[in-house]
Amino acid sequence: MLSIETLILISGILLLLGIASNKFSATIGVPVLFVFLVVGMLAGSEGIGGIEFENYSLAHGIGTVALCLILFDGGIRTPYASIRSAWKPAGVLATGGVLITSVVTGLAASWILDLTIWQGLLLGSIVGSTDASVVFSVLRGGGVHIRPKLANTLEVESGSNDPMAIFLTVGLIQMISGKVPFGFELVTLFANQMILGTIVGLLVGRSGAWLLNHSRLEAAGLYPVMATALGLFSFGSAAAIGGSGFLSVYLTGIVIGNHRPVFHRGILLFHDAVAWICQILMFTALGILSFPSRLLDAAGPALLISAVMILVARPVAVFICAAPFKFANRELIFLSWVGLKGAVPITLATFPMIAGLSSASVIFDTVFFVVLVSALVQGWTLPTIARYLKLEVPTRLPPPVTLEISSLRNIDGDIVDYFVDKDCRATNCMIKDLALPDGVVIALIVRDEQIIPPQGRSILRSGDHAILVLRPPVRPLVDRVFSHRESVKNELPAELEFPLRGSIRVRELEQFYDLNLDSDKDATLDTMIRKRLGKSSIKIGEAVEFEQVKLCVREISDHGTIEFVGMVVLLQSETNRAEEKSRHQESGND
Repeated sequence: MLSIETLILISGILLLLGIASNKFSATIGVPVLFVFLVVGMLAGSEGIGGIEFENYSLAHGIGTVALCLILFDGGIRTPYASIRSAWKPAGVLATGGVLITSVVTGLAASWILDLTIWQGLLLGSIVGSTDASVVFSVLRGGGVHIRPKLANTLEVESGSNDPMAIFLTVGLIQMISGKVPFGFELVTLFANQMILGTIVGLLVGRSGAWLLNHSRLEAAGLYPVMATALGLFSFGSAAAIGGSGFLSVYLTGIVIGNHRPVFHRGILLFHDAVAWICQILMFTALGILSFPSRLLDAAGPALLISAVMILVARPVAVFICAAPFKFANRELIFLSWVGLKGAVPITLATFPMIAGLSSASVIFDTVFFVVLVSALVQGWTLPTIARYLKLEVPTRLPPPVTLEISSLRNIDGDIVDYFVDKDCRATNCMIKDLALPDGVVIALIVRDEQIIPPQGRSILRSGDHAILVLRPPVRPLVDRVFSHRESVKNELPAELEFPLRGSIRVRELEQFYDLNLDSDKDATLDTMIRKRLGKSSIKIGEAVEFEQVKLCVREISDHGTIEFVGMVVLLQSETNRAEEKSRHQESGND
């Protein structure tokens, strides 16, 4: 039995080796999962470390806690926009896709390994899910970025398909053990896992977000701890009543992250560190658990099963489940290739060992080898496949510096980094000509590695990072200013009134917001409104309507000039009334 001092030393060494392995992985493009597992194998009883570890129950416990925290971290970083754009294909892939992959792989495994059908399906279920952290670490390490809908589909699928694989694995183990018969009870088990996991995850997420924003904790470090406690509570509560703890903790993370709790950035940084620690310790612990000599014996059959899974099972599942959602063929091919296996299959492979199934050792060794093959073959070639299929989008480099609002109270403000590329509307424009709404300040311009204090006459150049402080309601207008000239035009919300300075020129308003005011382009909003109303004395509340918007006078200076104007986007019916009014005015003038 190792002493606590020795365990602390080993943990420190493994963490340092994991960090060095991550740097090595990013340099040569090998998936970090593969490197961590190899480090663990080298540290194990048959490696140079000589660490004796064959406690599958402890390995299962480490894997479960680590996966819980990793999924929570993934959830708090998943915006609602990603889910809205990809939940349908991702949801089908996370359920039906996992089922198809598991069945095809399992049938092949039962024939190749001479197992029973149920044992083969158990093996297929264990390797049925994909791993989000592995997929995106490979993409980032290879410098490859794919279009948002495809990336969101992969992210949401990878974060939500683990419960399906866990349900299939647990259900089949109980069937093989004779605890649950095939039929209605198995369906009930699945329904409980999904429904109860979803309900608990959403309830804890909503209540947790409220608690984080209203607790008024005096120590900043307690907010990340409280968020972690909510994630663990969500997992444990769902599991205690028969639901999926993994689905629950992922949903809790999504809800909390999208409610932007107090000390949001600190929570993100804390859980990023926790997720890395969990990955390093989990993968290396699972690597230590393996025996390279047994893996060599399992290599031949495992390679055949890997080939079936990669070249047949995953593509069949993707083309059946994702084709109806209007993906191009090259995108379906890419989705088929991104079936990377990670920590979940190895952790699930400990379940048969704990249950004492007769084929448990064969299943564990085969699954471990399949994960290694998937991580190495698919992970290493993923950037090349993305480039070959021409699915890359231009890389947006992170700014050399960042700003943040550090407060222990809920502040109604955001700091947003906009990357100014050659196609951005704001490129080569002076700051004073950007037609930014009131409540928006350009706090910093970062050019290369230099900081440029912004002034009205400062010009934004291609490659700049403009870091803005703004109030959330005006974000749609600011997004327009920094959008691409040829981008698809998103509708501005009609229910909001956007504050604009009266000194903004008509030309600038039309340029940045795709409007047509049919007025003197060089006139200011102050001058144009006066001309439209036909009088020099203006009162607060007076308004003029155009085809697309209505401009209302909101603030007048002591000298009588219009300081601020409220712009309201007209609904279609209001637009029609404005056009009719304009036609009547024109006929009256005639």
